[in-house]
Amino acid sequence: MNETTFYNILKQQFGHVPTKGQERLLYATARLMFSVKDRCVFIVRGYAGTGKTTSVKAIVDSLKLINYQSVLLAPTGRAAKVLSQYSERSALTIHKKIYQKKTMMDTESGFGLRQNLHKNTLFIVDEASMISSGQSMGAMFGNRDLLSDLLNFVFTGKNCRLMLIGDDAQLPPVGSDHSPALDYKFMRDTFSLTLAQTHLTEVKRQALDSGILYNATILRDQLGSEENSIPQLSENVFEDVQKVNGAELQDFLEDSVNKHGIENVIIVTRSNKRANLFNQQVRHRLLWHENDIDAGDYLMVVRNNYFWLDEGSSNSTDFIANGDALEVIKIRGREERYGFEFATIEGRLLDYPDLPPMEMIILIDTIMAETPNLGPEKSKALYHYVAEDYADLGNRKAIHKAIMKDPYYNALQVKFAYAVTCHKSQGGQWPAVFVDQGYLTDELIDKEFVRWLYTAITRAQQELYFVNFAESFFVEDEKALEI
Repeated sequence: MNETTFYNILKQQFGHVPTKGQERLLYATARLMFSVKDRCVFIVRGYAGTGKTTSVKAIVDSLKLINYQSVLLAPTGRAAKVLSQYSERSALTIHKKIYQKKTMMDTESGFGLRQNLHKNTLFIVDEASMISSGQSMGAMFGNRDLLSDLLNFVFTGKNCRLMLIGDDAQLPPVGSDHSPALDYKFMRDTFSLTLAQTHLTEVKRQALDSGILYNATILRDQLGSEENSIPQLSENVFEDVQKVNGAELQDFLEDSVNKHGIENVIIVTRSNKRANLFNQQVRHRLLWHENDIDAGDYLMVVRNNYFWLDEGSSNSTDFIANGDALEVIKIRGREERYGFEFATIEGRLLDYPDLPPMEMIILIDTIMAETPNLGPEKSKALYHYVAEDYADLGNRKAIHKAIMKDPYYNALQVKFAYAVTCHKSQGGQWPAVFVDQGYLTDELIDKEFVRWLYTAITRAQQELYFVNFAESFFVEDEKALEI
């Protein structure tokens, strides 16, 4: 089989007439798979509604016809779940695929890079805009560089290639002003790669029947222009988009929860403080929860945790990732230690349905904190308080080792999952999404805000609600709406 034959197979698997951009993608994929060069990476950037998901499924279905395997990866558990649903194939997080717990007795060694035993394999990584570069992964991973490690892992395999797929109109990784894995110039200048790229920009005509994708296209076009004016959105000509004011919000939320279930409805807002307020209103007014945490609550993990899924196997790569969703089944006990509040719960990880419910300790203090997680100062204080319990071990190394195995030091850091910041929602999709404008002045309406809004509304699959948005955001003459 040659490149041309495989290209024709890809078009056949595609199932309908591709757009010009999709046709370029399929042709470039055929060239990628038959390239004789080393370290081949293909960057696929595509806006919402341009058919990235359709293309991925066609590629995955076609590879087996040329005796090639595929591995599907994403930065978060929720993003991997979304990828798995539309590709109809199993998908993993990048971390769980490429890292393993080191087998040394010294727990300071943390995680190391796994050997890639795959051969003749295309690694397809979705939501690549979220992949960070630089030493930003925390002490347990040895402050590793995720993008570098992904590349090193893939290319230790025999005849393996990498496809990075994402939407560079979305928010970049926290602390970065761009998405390095989708930045051709950065990748070219930083790594030794055989590099190609394509950009899907043509929104499928049938997608424009969706108000969600129509408004996403308006915002994407504005990102490509020089202006910083208020985005001109549309809501009253589409059935899937509505404006909601504060007085109406409870009724709309109740309708959405009754229709989709509480786990399939999300409020996306601009700060942890706003998210806390919304979370408490949802719990009190919709769920009738009265305590600071109750059985039936949905939580989101806000810091990677390597303790609760790692017991009994030093080689386990399983961990609970920042952004994973958790349902509280039962609260088994509460206690205060070291000036912090803890709860022992039985919980179920929503993004990993094959895992049975498990008992774990959660840190109550982070639930209503206005910071993303416990923060470095309080984490350091907790470390020192726990260390006092092991002072009798004598030396610092033994004490540190004991702390790393302490269930209270390793308590899951969580927040309620009914309302989250946009960064926390990234990589996930929900049937119904409520986007809260929050405090906003004219000076704050810039490219960063437009990117935030684009990311927020593209979390919605079926229904999008603009909450408390000023009238100036919406066009007056709907007859003039054109793309």
